[in-house]
Amino acid sequence: MMRGESLPSAAAPFFGFARLLRRHAFAIAPEQVTSFMQAVALLGPRSMADIREAALATLAPPPDRRGEFEAHFRAYFYGDAKPPIGGEKDDETRIKDDHGTRQEENQAMRQEKGGELSSALEQLSSRDFQHDPDGFGSFRRKLSTALPVRRSFRTMRTRSRGTLDLRRSLSEIVSADGDIPAPLLRRRQIVPRKLLLLIDVSGSMKLHTADYLKLAHAAVQGAGRAEVFTFGTRLTRITPALRIRDREQALARAAALVDDWDGGTRMGPTLLAFLSVPRFSAFARGACIVILSDALERGDHSDLETAMRRLSARAFRLSLATPLAGDPRFRPATAALRALLPLLDDLVDGSSVKSLADFILSLARPAPAAEAIWKRVS
Repeated sequence: MMRGESLPSAAAPFFGFARLLRRHAFAIAPEQVTSFMQAVALLGPRSMADIREAALATLAPPPDRRGEFEAHFRAYFYGDAKPPIGGEKDDETRIKDDHGTRQEENQAMRQEKGGELSSALEQLSSRDFQHDPDGFGSFRRKLSTALPVRRSFRTMRTRSRGTLDLRRSLSEIVSADGDIPAPLLRRRQIVPRKLLLLIDVSGSMKLHTADYLKLAHAAVQGAGRAEVFTFGTRLTRITPALRIRDREQALARAAALVDDWDGGTRMGPTLLAFLSVPRFSAFARGACIVILSDALERGDHSDLETAMRRLSARAFRLSLATPLAGDPRFRPATAALRALLPLLDDLVDGSSVKSLADFILSLARPAPAAEAIWKRVS
């Protein structure tokens, strides 16, 4: 989001209102703030009602927080005393994209292992990634050519097997005084599909998080269009940190960005928060999406099912890599996994980075749907 100091003085109050909402955990993307100020300019505005309608239309507060939005609007623009607001719930999903506000850090380390750590309670903590030799060189080199491809709408010149470039051909005829030269051809470019990694950093995944982040760093370095997010009780985009070539520095930067290491799990709400931000949702369109999680959703899994259904509709291929599948006795027997299985293209072993790296390098190869595979296994 642009800094308020670079704005015209007349626009600063509207930018300030958007910042106020973000401080109170409203999911507002930078594009929405720009749209808000453009809408105010288009409306005049003739009255405060115009500003309010522009804010509602562009900043789009969720229905269950509409009262809180109105209270903030009156407090900010009218100077009313701010009433107690009950909409700031413990289970509100926070989104962090390079400029989120850090909360107080909780350094308590939990000693439990496995699924016992799955919880919906938020716990903020930090994480250090120790330096070790890079074992992902081969994966990084192969990734750019291993991903599935698509035909781009951009075209390139070609000598054969293309379509007639009528504009350039006519221009050549004119410049040659009517002589007909060899026809000029163009064809659509072939580009790799995007790779989107969504990494669960909750307490139940703490034994695998460090390896997943190292794999994610190699993916960002090897693929031109890779995006990485972490989720637990919050959603954090860490792609910019992972673009740093030195892995130790990149993981240290990522560790500083993420606030909810080893905490609770709210997989459904955080994935819905991802989809609610237009810029983030665009990352998923036509992408290979790999979710690295045990999918141990506590309580009602309806939000998770809704989010996965929407991701499946956007993705070229939707995969869930769970460390639980490393056990030969594993079966997708939980209510959440049974509901998700028809939506998944792949349900694979995520217990080791080698199996994960091999799977990501195989994404271009067709495979039976997850439901068909696991029905045969069961």
